[in-house]
Amino acid sequence: MGIHRFFTSMNDLERIIRCPGKFKFEEHNVAAHSWKVSQYAMFFATIEENSGEVIDWKSLYEKTINHDFAEIFIGDIKTPVKHASPELKQMIAHVEEKMMEKFILDEIPTEFQDVFFERMKEGKDSSIEGRLLEFADKLDQFYESFAELKRGNTDPEFIFMYQEALTKLLKLPLTASVTYFRDVMLEDVKSEDTALDVKAFTLKVLGS
Repeated sequence: MGIHRFFTSMNDLERIIRCPGKFKFEEHNVAAHSWKVSQYAMFFATIEENSGEVIDWKSLYEKTINHDFAEIFIGDIKTPVKHASPELKQMIAHVEEKMMEKFILDEIPTEFQDVFFERMKEGKDSSIEGRLLEFADKLDQFYESFAELKRGNTDPEFIFMYQEALTKLLKLPLTASVTYFRDVMLEDVKSEDTALDVKAFTLKVLGS
C-alpha cells in the first residue's frame, strides 16, 4: 500500500478512450477530459464570481480534477447507455463509489484516507462548485460531439450527444454561466462553417 500506486494509476486514465466503439475523427481520453473540465470550470466560476457568487476554489479544483478517476475501474460508459434509465445510472454510480472506496482503503496510506474519501466522492451536488462541475462536464461533451459534427461524422449518436449536452447546459441553475454560454458562445457556434448543419441542431434545441 502506498501513494505510488495512486500515481501510477494516472497512466490508466490516459488509455481510457471516451465514447468507445465509435468512429471518431478525434480521440479523447479521460485524463485529457478531466483537465479540460477543470479549465471550463475555472472560466465559468470566474463569471459566477464576477456576478456576486462566492466560489470555494479549492473545492472546485478538487471536484473537477478528480471527478472521473473512478473510470479506471469500469472505463468510460457511453452517455446514451449511462442515461438509459435513472436506475441504471444509480447502479453505475454505486459500483464506482464502492470500487473507489476499496481502492482508497487498499492503496492510500492510512493517514491520508480521510482526505481522499472527501476528494474522491461524487462532486456533482447542489453547491455552486458541484453545479459548475456538472456544467463543465457537459460542456466537454458538447465540444467533443461538436468537433465530430463539424468534420462530418454522420453517426446519429453524436447528434444525440450534442443536443443532449446542449439541452442540459441551458437548464442548469447557473444564471450567469448559462446566459454567457447562450448569448455569446452559441452565437460563435452557429456562425461556424461545419460539414453537418450544426446551426440547425442548435436552433432545434433553442426552440424546444
